[in-house]
Amino acid sequence: MENSKEGNIMEKKKKEIVKMLLNQNLEEKDEEEILDLLINNPITIDVDKENDKKMTIGDKVADKFSSIAGSWTFIILFCLFLIVWVIINFLMASKAIDPYPFILLNLLLSCLASLQAPIIMMSQNRQAKKDTIRNKNDYNTDLKSELILESLHDDLEIIQQNQKQIMKYLKNLEDKNNK
Repeated sequence: MENSKEGNIMEKKKKEIVKMLLNQNLEEKDEEEILDLLINNPITIDVDKENDKKMTIGDKVADKFSSIAGSWTFIILFCLFLIVWVIINFLMASKAIDPYPFILLNLLLSCLASLQAPIIMMSQNRQAKKDTIRNKNDYNTDLKSELILESLHDDLEIIQQNQKQIMKYLKNLEDKNNK
């Protein structure tokens, strides 16, 4: 119960942060909170793991089928099957299962194509969704890196200003000592 409350609070906080980032309504205090939140909390996800958790049996079958049907092994074996089909039916001549013009073979090829295309498209659609998630993840990572770099840049500027002040102070001390 407490974890879900914390999750809701974090979700609200994240939404507020996004709104602030989009509107650029950031005060210095807000910037510090955002940096602390982003630095201390991982924002990247393993897209493949997340996707694998959500895969249905149909998705797994479509992916496996696509990987087999889109391979050179499948193409070579299917070409061999076609060649053997034609040779057997020519050799058997009058007793052939599917004599020339190979109407049964044509039907088999049409059925294969009509089933193969949608299955491959299902797999490609899932891959496109996975790519979208990966792109969002990359954007979040880039945003986090940019915010961290901006913070580091600001810190470096402060260090440089302090260093200049120290150098001025040391030079003034040296000048006083030389007089």
